Amino acid sequence: MGTDPQHDTEGLRLFDTGAHPCGYWPERTARDLVLDPRDPRLAQLYPLALSWGFRRSGDIVYRPHCGACHACVAVRVPVNDFAPNRSQRRCLRRNADVEMRVVATIRTDEQLALYQRYLAMRHPAGGMDGHGAAEYDQFLVGAWATGRFLEFRADGRLLAVAVTDRVENALSAVYTFYDPEETARSLGTLAVLQQIAWAKRERLRHLYLGYWIEGHRKMDYKRRFQPLEAFDGRQWRRMEPGEDA
Repeated sequence: MGTDPQHDTEGLRLFDTGAHPCGYWPERTARDLVLDPRDPRLAQLYPLALSWGFRRSGDIVYRPHCGACHACVAVRVPVNDFAPNRSQRRCLRRNADVEMRVVATIRTDEQLALYQRYLAMRHPAGGMDGHGAAEYDQFLVGAWATGRFLEFRADGRLLAVAVTDRVENALSAVYTFYDPEETARSLGTLAVLQQIAWAKRERLRHLYLGYWIEGHRKMDYKRRFQPLEAFDGRQWRRMEPGEDA
């Protein structure tokens, strides 16, 4: 890696994880590029890494690097150009009773219980459904990230938590979990809409949404947030609208 006017990348090392089971397509194997997790500059390099199509999971900053498959596409919303579509406006109206609050990334028993219910329902036997407090802190909090928890409540009851990183000029949606019995509220969509609104209030440029995978039931929804930009490995380009746009 070379140098950048704002970020010193001199000597930055990348590691290839080697082949491992794909988390999105069970019949495939995957590989990742990982920034050196021992590099003391990770917090400073993280905003630049996001612009290169990387993502954070716990303290690991990674990007898919599969030889024959390029299904995972990093995407972000240019928040100043975003306007909710008809379906998203309905989602906002359905959740008019929901209150949002940004809090520090300090685990609470209430959050952990919601997280465990969400995993048990949404990812049964997927390797995460046994997560406890230690795994919660490792995966969602981390040691160096500048994250915040965006809590969603109705009548005081915790409905959802959107784990969000705040970096220069952007927010990054790390992970969202919610009450699995409140499907009618479309809390995942609500979380993205409120993260976009948060970024606008902070006068930030982008909300990073992680990876979009065309045709994947759990990932294709991201295309509905328009305009959407995709990273092609060299630069960010506008994508065409998807369903319901």
